[in-house]
Amino acid sequence: MSPLLHEKHVVITAAAGAGIGAATARRCLEEGASVCLSDRHERRLNDTVEALELTFPGRVFGTPCDVTQQEQVDSLFAYAVEQLGHVDVLINNAGLGGTHALIDMKDADWHRVMDVTLTGTMRCVRAGFQHMLPRGSGVIVNNASVLGWRAQAGQAHYAAAKAGVMALTRCAAMEAAQRGIRVNAVAPSLAMHPFLEKVTSAELLENLKANEAFGRAATPEEVANVILFLASDLSSYMTGEVVSVSSQRA
Repeated sequence: MSPLLHEKHVVITAAAGAGIGAATARRCLEEGASVCLSDRHERRLNDTVEALELTFPGRVFGTPCDVTQQEQVDSLFAYAVEQLGHVDVLINNAGLGGTHALIDMKDADWHRVMDVTLTGTMRCVRAGFQHMLPRGSGVIVNNASVLGWRAQAGQAHYAAAKAGVMALTRCAAMEAAQRGIRVNAVAPSLAMHPFLEKVTSAELLENLKANEAFGRAATPEEVANVILFLASDLSSYMTGEVVSVSSQRA
């Protein structure tokens, strides 16, 4: 059998470091794709590209992109087209969290999370549509969260943004279906990576792990495998869906 993404061209946002984006990039490369990585952290992005290039020479490209800046999103797609020729798959992984009690939350806290997590995803979906719809093919996978369904104290801004990503996914899918474009999302519950450990207390992480049926967090690779499924033709009849990557009910 051919690899799942044989000769496909993939763009992934927030792909630097050791989180879901980087794990997804590696899985796409393992399945035969050429990949354009982006991230707002240029040094970490370059390190990630260099590390992947050692194993997958000639198939890894990278360019900085802050999804809160429309001109940078446009530049990302221009660069991807220049390097890859076209884009078959867009994986929107950029998101921003944090913990703030609603009573103390400043407007700036709310808007910062919304601009990265929801509006940033919209900017990238819109840019993806502008490239994919004229071609009549393409797949978009957004990264949502089970907090788009569940309630958790201190997460009003993040949960609202991720619920928005789910709604955006469903509506975008309906707009694009007749043009051959599929749009789906994953909704992880708890995926452990260094950044999450930095911004979340050890006590809260242990409580969240205890709520999972397996008593542990998912690895980034376990989430990446579901993203890969949605990006591939194995999910050819799915659009507008949000797939929970969780060991407990949503």
